[in-house]
Amino acid sequence: MFFVLTALTSLAQKTLIERNVPRKPPKNKDSIQISSPIDSVFKAKLDAPTAKDTAFGKTAKKVVPKTFYNVLFRDINKHIDSGQVAQMEQNPHLPFAGRWIREIYVHSLDVFGYSVHDTTLVPANWIDRVGNKLHRSTRERTIMRNYLFFEEGDIIDPEKMRDNERYLRQQGIFHDARIVIVPFRNAKDAVDIHVYTQDLWSLLPDGSASNFDNFTIGLEQRNFRGLGQSFKNTVSYNGKDERQRLEYAGRYFIPSFGKTFIAGEGILNVQRDQKQLSLKVYRPFFTPQMKYAGALEIGYHNRRLFEFTLDSLTRRSARNYFWSQYGLFDAWIGRSFRIFFGDGKLRERARFVVALRHTRQTFYQRDRTVTDSTNQLFQNTRPTLFSIGFSNRRYQRDLLIYGFGRTEDVPVGDLLSFVYGSDPAELGDRKYIGLKYSRARYLKIGYLYNLTNFGMYTKEGGTEQGVFSTENNYFTPLHRFGRDWYARHFINVKFAWGFNRFENEYFNISGNEGIKGIYSDELRGTRKLVIGAETVFFSPLNFLGFRIAPFTFADLGWSTFSGQNLFRNKPFQGYGLGFRFRNENLTFTTFQVRLSIYAGIPDIATPYRVSFDGVPPLRFRDFDISAPEIVQFK
Repeated sequence: MFFVLTALTSLAQKTLIERNVPRKPPKNKDSIQISSPIDSVFKAKLDAPTAKDTAFGKTAKKVVPKTFYNVLFRDINKHIDSGQVAQMEQNPHLPFAGRWIREIYVHSLDVFGYSVHDTTLVPANWIDRVGNKLHRSTRERTIMRNYLFFEEGDIIDPEKMRDNERYLRQQGIFHDARIVIVPFRNAKDAVDIHVYTQDLWSLLPDGSASNFDNFTIGLEQRNFRGLGQSFKNTVSYNGKDERQRLEYAGRYFIPSFGKTFIAGEGILNVQRDQKQLSLKVYRPFFTPQMKYAGALEIGYHNRRLFEFTLDSLTRRSARNYFWSQYGLFDAWIGRSFRIFFGDGKLRERARFVVALRHTRQTFYQRDRTVTDSTNQLFQNTRPTLFSIGFSNRRYQRDLLIYGFGRTEDVPVGDLLSFVYGSDPAELGDRKYIGLKYSRARYLKIGYLYNLTNFGMYTKEGGTEQGVFSTENNYFTPLHRFGRDWYARHFINVKFAWGFNRFENEYFNISGNEGIKGIYSDELRGTRKLVIGAETVFFSPLNFLGFRIAPFTFADLGWSTFSGQNLFRNKPFQGYGLGFRFRNENLTFTTFQVRLSIYAGIPDIATPYRVSFDGVPPLRFRDFDISAPEIVQFK
């Protein structure tokens, strides 16, 4: 069933231009004439060669019958160069600042064959049409009531319009979004607003089975009944497991209760190694204009955990399992204030933010005796934290970074925050001090991002659970190879140092935290340095709507415990190449095939590995200040 749905939900990547006729004709308007700097960008894309003009397309035509060719090999968007990206950064809403909104029209486009930038496009084949019929499009009334920052009668704020487009793209149910402002012919100070959104395919089946006594069936609907709400259910059965044969995991998510922009989430897990019931409501600072944010979470957790013990003779570590049962209460509230210095551009986007947070973690069962020197992680805690910070954030639109052609909003800006708090914990009162700084800029040589964290508790004149960490990310401008290929180079450097940490607190630099594609308990420590480099080639190849991106990678990592030289041994190493496959109009994760070779990794059967797995969606770190938090040790 999974493969049938995947085939039915394939789609073409279309060229992007502006359409003059909306899907639902506006009142008192025969046509829409739009002129803005961004339009020339999308029109230029229309003139670019399509996949059928490439060498690959010509070859495919010779060996594939025309009917099947039109289904399998779709026309794909040509990637725009850096000059056109710069044009995209010109805010098309600026000429309409100060005018009032007469009427708002929402155009919710189906998944396949449509585009928010060229709504004259229609499904080109029967697969697109069948896929659209199987999908429940987002209701236009839902978009109007839950996702727009403005209403009829409001005054146009160009920055708010731009933030609203970004907010729509972040929801995970839209492939893209665009807001178009059209002057009203009968009043110079009035405008009409047209909001275009294109849906993503939202039904995600999942499952696996080894036999009739061991299987998993899952189904997630990320746009339940077109309301923008997510509903996920997973059922597993293992007839040979005496602890618990039947498992269930469920989650329901509501992105916004009307115009409050307060999201709600409920989770119920009844699994062998985890029992959880939690409810959460929260409202982040989606835009600098938002004055209040906060969250409230109440939950019950019962988890099967493990700890490491070291054999004094073999020096090998072993896992011991135990149960931990606790209740969680977490609440915070924040308020933002306009700054009183700098030029108008800075005052428009920068804010001071103060926030207060209180958390209670109460253990009902922990199967461990908590003392000053053992099992400190399982003590009851009640931290109250206060933060004050400065945030300056903007977003620059770009393409072909983590996505395969969709619009990506890249944050640029600065953040500085200070956290202070107290925790009357079970093992004694302690104070917390934390500092966070981050900065990102687009330069001629590419995008540079830095995040630096420092945090620690003080107790009776000493320190505990201290950590200093820094993360630096860089990617190059988009390089063009020949006529149809593009590439970016990525470099990531992570360093972290933990001091006076509790028992069984450590980093593990295997997996997504360091040496990708391998998992080992031997790559642990309280200090780490990881250097990763990757080159991604964005190709014109497109099969059943899935774009193909070859990549190469190299990872180096060091990890040690306190009192040991970080560079005492050769680094753990991982090298490889592979292919990624993604359809931007599906909510499926990115798939990849990877061939890897490893060196310096202890206790692995072979240094060569071939894997096929899903890649979790990568997101940029933003510069909004949210809840006061303790620096994570990971």
